[in-house]
Amino acid sequence: MNLRSSWTAETGQTREDTRLTQTGVTTLANPVQVRSGVLPGSYDGQYRLAAFWTFGSAPMTATVSEGRAVIQGDISQGAYPVTLPNSETLTFAPGHAQYGRVDLIVLRIYDGLYDDNQRYEAKLEILQGTADAGPQAPPVPERCLPLYEVLVPAGVSAGNGGIPWNTSLKDLRTPVVSLGGILPVEGAALPGAYPGQYQDAGGTLQRWDGGAWVPYSSALGGIIPNSAASTPASYTGQYRDSTTGILQRWNGTAWVPAVPGPYYTENTDQGETTSAAYTSTLAGRSANPLKISFTAPPSKAVVAHYGCRTRARDDLYSYMALELSLNGTVLIAPEDEYGIYTATTTTTSISSMRRFTNLTPGQTYTLTAYFRVVPANPVVKAFFDNTFIKVDPLP
Repeated sequence: MNLRSSWTAETGQTREDTRLTQTGVTTLANPVQVRSGVLPGSYDGQYRLAAFWTFGSAPMTATVSEGRAVIQGDISQGAYPVTLPNSETLTFAPGHAQYGRVDLIVLRIYDGLYDDNQRYEAKLEILQGTADAGPQAPPVPERCLPLYEVLVPAGVSAGNGGIPWNTSLKDLRTPVVSLGGILPVEGAALPGAYPGQYQDAGGTLQRWDGGAWVPYSSALGGIIPNSAASTPASYTGQYRDSTTGILQRWNGTAWVPAVPGPYYTENTDQGETTSAAYTSTLAGRSANPLKISFTAPPSKAVVAHYGCRTRARDDLYSYMALELSLNGTVLIAPEDEYGIYTATTTTTSISSMRRFTNLTPGQTYTLTAYFRVVPANPVVKAFFDNTFIKVDPLP
């Protein structure tokens, strides 16, 4: 039987059994294997990754700091935990006379169960590259975790200043964390192993959705902050704080205001009418009619606030009322019951509010101001000035 277990059989548990069944400090790569990498952390908490930090300590010598890591073998070999309890130095060979080369500092597992050399040990060592006009890092063997690339220029040696450490080291370390832990990303971002996995990508918490790393707020329904306003939407109904400070909602094709409005329009020209029937045109105005379009909110209801300054005669009434239409079709005609009116020769400011309900969310409606004067006989003019309409969506 191929099923492996730890600490079950009285005898016969192998090193391979133990490696295959450990579930400790591992970031999953698939159902059986884990990522190879370095455990994060630093002594003062200021850095993500202090383990195996490397610096030049002599012309041709580098010091590798203490640390812990996990090295994954083939799928049947399991994962090898390694620890360097104290810093260690590595000495590089002198540079080639004509060409530079790229060496690798690596953690390497020698396991005689799979190798021909019958070695059983973990080593911190240098893999020496080939000198060339365009030097490349050497191939990485199995069960080997690269830590740093080191560029060894042509002709360098301990006697002529050695390796320029400030420019020759390239950090290749990648972190791993315990099962389910939030991974601090250093270097390339690798694919996740399962939907719901998290990583900290340099200040942005991300969640693996099965195909990509997406910001945490995007993945779980939170509001995307304006600092990440360029993040593509993940689903219809998602919210974001736009760069203009307006809360927006993704409607499936575009970002639109989460709470439409308020909407406002006005006309400060004085106009007049002698019409006894409601009319949207006032003589003397440069622009007619006064109207405003609005998008119906999810609540299906809005409140319209409308008003004007008006005068007619003490025995005649000047009316202002609203018409509601949708795509040119009148839904609610203007009527006196919901109109505002006065009968005076003195210019008077009047206003009112009206609630419109049973609207279809997302549809664009239009409110138009209408005016009239009654009675029609004798003929008299009603004057209207500073007319306005304001629409507030209801929650």
